[in-house]
Amino acid sequence: MSPSAPLTVENIRSTLATRALGQQIHLYRELASTNSEAMSLAQAGAAHGTVVVTESQTAGRGRHARVWFSPPAVNLYCSIIVREAGPGLSLSEWLSWVPLTAALAIAETVQAVAGLSLALKWPNDLLLNESKVGGILCESSLSAANDPIVVIGIGLNVNVPRESFPEELRPIATSLCEATHRPIDRNRLLAQLLLELEQSLDELRSHGPTRLRQAYQTRCGTLGRHVRAILGAGQELLGTVEAIGSDGALQVRPVPASPDSSSPSPLIEVRAADVIHLR
Repeated sequence: MSPSAPLTVENIRSTLATRALGQQIHLYRELASTNSEAMSLAQAGAAHGTVVVTESQTAGRGRHARVWFSPPAVNLYCSIIVREAGPGLSLSEWLSWVPLTAALAIAETVQAVAGLSLALKWPNDLLLNESKVGGILCESSLSAANDPIVVIGIGLNVNVPRESFPEELRPIATSLCEATHRPIDRNRLLAQLLLELEQSLDELRSHGPTRLRQAYQTRCGTLGRHVRAILGAGQELLGTVEAIGSDGALQVRPVPASPDSSSPSPLIEVRAADVIHLR
């Protein structure tokens, strides 16, 4: 397989068709974390749509400060600063729907550029043939004007071969090139992602999450699954996922306390949890 072409600002912009996202691009050879750099830039006044992208991360992280595997020159590690919340949405609705909207935008990007169909694992994982191919980490803050700042961090395994994954990740992780058997142009991939994300966020602002919710549910591999939701403080929930709520919550029907129970357990809405798909 031929090597992955390097990321360049010129090549990203050569196919970029956005109004705001990516109009300011900060490209690095190496960073500790794109999210940390983007949040620093945002708090210093960086514009809506500013993108931080790097060829390698030395301290990339996922949710709960988990280490994110970030080898150089093969994958996509980027963070996007989003400042403009939707006027018809509450702050909590906006913050709940931004990561789900980002996941949907990534799935549609991969379909367009690589011809692959990703499944979305609520709330922030992207799966290819049941293996993890990417993830999203959204972090928020308030600006001096009390406007919400959201940094959307994206890690996507693009051109890393299976043998380059750490041994412990090989059974559970994959990359786009493993499925396509060819390298993917990361410059075009990022430009398309910024367009899909901008269009989806514009829709969320203007029309709310109604259509996005339907589209997300269509791609959501967590729907209909038996899951274990780890809620924190030692609490777990076992049940079957039935829907995504209007505010983005996962609606879970718990396993009945008694196998002889004739009435279904009431739905529980989960808004923050680690969700494990059970066989």
